[in-house]
Amino acid sequence: MVDKSVNPTPSGKPPAAKSGNHRQPLPPPPQRRVANPAKPPSFDTSVEKLVVTALEKKASDIHIRVGHKPRIRIRGEMIEMSQEMLTTSDIFDQYLQEIISESQRKKFRQEKELDTAIFYPNVVRCRVNCFDSLSGGAMVLRLISLDIPSIDNLRLPQVIKKIVQAPQGLILITGPTGSGKSTTMAAAIDHLNNNFHKHIVTIEDPIEFVHTSKKCLISQREVGLHTLEFHQALRAVLREDPDVILVGEMRDRTTINTALQAAQTGHLVMGTLHTRNAIDSVNRLVNLYPPDEQHVIRIQLVESLVAVVAQQLLPTTDRQRVAVHDILINTPTMKDYLIRGEEDEAFHLMKTEQIEGMQVLNQALYREILDGRITIEDAQGISPDPGELERLMRTGGYDASSSPREWQN
Repeated sequence: MVDKSVNPTPSGKPPAAKSGNHRQPLPPPPQRRVANPAKPPSFDTSVEKLVVTALEKKASDIHIRVGHKPRIRIRGEMIEMSQEMLTTSDIFDQYLQEIISESQRKKFRQEKELDTAIFYPNVVRCRVNCFDSLSGGAMVLRLISLDIPSIDNLRLPQVIKKIVQAPQGLILITGPTGSGKSTTMAAAIDHLNNNFHKHIVTIEDPIEFVHTSKKCLISQREVGLHTLEFHQALRAVLREDPDVILVGEMRDRTTINTALQAAQTGHLVMGTLHTRNAIDSVNRLVNLYPPDEQHVIRIQLVESLVAVVAQQLLPTTDRQRVAVHDILINTPTMKDYLIRGEEDEAFHLMKTEQIEGMQVLNQALYREILDGRITIEDAQGISPDPGELERLMRTGGYDASSSPREWQN
């Protein structure tokens, strides 16, 4: 196993990718593979080259698939890398040899999919998913900055700073795939790390943003590298004296049960869901249970809930992207509505109780339109009710005395 300098090569290219999640100058763990410089690529292409090009073009993802030219996602749109050659089976195998170990390649051949991460020192980290498809092997690389973004730099709602200070309970960060949930979670952890003295434990598959302990002690564990099973790590975390637990996706009942147990016993738990609005997030978790258990689970969930932050990304007028949010704060009144399943009343409370930091998505879109950061057309494309957004633009706000889901005329 050969290590490499963390400095760029004389050609200006970043060093070859390292698999693993260790900050320099620590060497990679034994089970991780370092690219072998004695075996140069047999084709005029490499994952390293694709990553460099994607970074130059400010892409968020790279898509590689046998039978296709690589594509990159820029500001939400898929763009073909026309200057690259068609990915053949041999080229794809070369890519696998470049970024993952033999044991990982064997696992991929057996299971037909693989999640991992690679690291270009001083340049970028990549979350990698390899999978099989009709045309052959494929992989998607999510480019992750080495710099931890702040809540202020991301222009996230300031109420998030207050939410993450809760002594215990459950915080849900939700949104569709690619909406920046991991980035928002990283910014929230960074805020704690800079301002409070806590022990934060993350259980990730794989690790994305790497945090350096500052005021907080941060323990990051990757499934498959630092623990064999997600559920095993989740059960063990309660014995590791944590203050804050990041569990990643709330994917099944076992995860939910353990997260609720932690939230009810003095820990702050942060997790993600793939839902587009805050109120639906509660129903999504409850509906994972059999009908005869749902009422009890709803009560436990709502009693533990601190807040739900539902997020989506939009392209901006200056060719960047901005996050817009649906925010539910679990006040005593909101708690009563959620337990009784009174969604219209909960939605109305989100619209009118902005002093608590709540808001609905259309309000966030309205403010970004007024600031000139997004276009009306883009806002209407993700609005849950474009007609209501248009009326909000005409009237300039909600009437707090109006009935649920009604606008000021």
